[in-house]
Parts: sequence; C-alpha cells; structure tokens
Amino acid sequence: MITLIGKALAEEGLEFQYRGPLMECRTCKLKNVCFNLDEGKWYRITKIRDKEHDCKIHEGGKVVTVEVEEIPVPIVISAKNVVEGETITYKPVNCREIKCEYYPLCHPIGLREGDKIKIVKVLENVECDKKNLKKVLVTW
Repeated sequence: MITLIGKALAEEGLEFQYRGPLMECRTCKLKNVCFNLDEGKWYRITKIRDKEHDCKIHEGGKVVTVEVEEIPVPIVISAKNVVEGETITYKPVNCREIKCEYYPLCHPIGLREGDKIKIVKVLENVECDKKNLKKVLVTW
C-alpha cells in the first residue's frame, strides 16, 4: 500500500496507528493518498520513496510517499476463547477506568463489537481487578 507521511517521521520500520482523516485536510488534492488506510489499524513503513509534496499539517511542511504494510493490532480481550490462529467475534471489554494503562487497548479505535477478528498472537495476562483478560495481537 502507498500513503503519505510527514517527512520528519518517515523512517523504514516505523510502526504507527492510523487515526483517521483530519478536518484541515478536506480540501487537499492529496487527501485520497493520505486517507487510504483503515482507521484504527497499525502499519509499518517498508520503503520510503523519493517523491515529496507540500503539506500544511506536518512539521517542516513536507510529506513523502511511503510503502506500508498492515501489522497486527494490540488489543485486550476476555481471556476465555483465546487461541492463536482462531477467528472470533469481537466483544469489547466492559471498562470505564479511563486512567488505566490498558484502556486504549480495551477500546481500540476502528474495531467495533461484532467485527470478526483473528488472534495472531497471545501476548500476556492483563492485571485487572475484576476481569480475566489477555493482551493479544489481532487482524480484522
């Protein structure tokens, strides 16, 4: 996949989460290239191309063309039904502890209840007062 990223950020191997389009970019002629990724998913830069473009948003005023690959997303799920390689229906963790370090992983951007997810790797148990949880890498 091809996309654009700020020149100051462009580094092979950089992993990032695409958070979605910015309102400030809605009139940019390059927005379709910048916004062609899936919101909430993680990507790794595999190649940096020589082509640069002007940008009002990024530091230094420049973006570069890069090739990216999708990588598994870290999330936290209920520890029952956790088998590597299995595809399950996503059910978010019921948690309101916004200050918890795992909160963003319990409520991943772009993933919705009922989505089918594939468990790529089981990482670790998650400390939680009331729940039996696991941190896993998934694709969807």
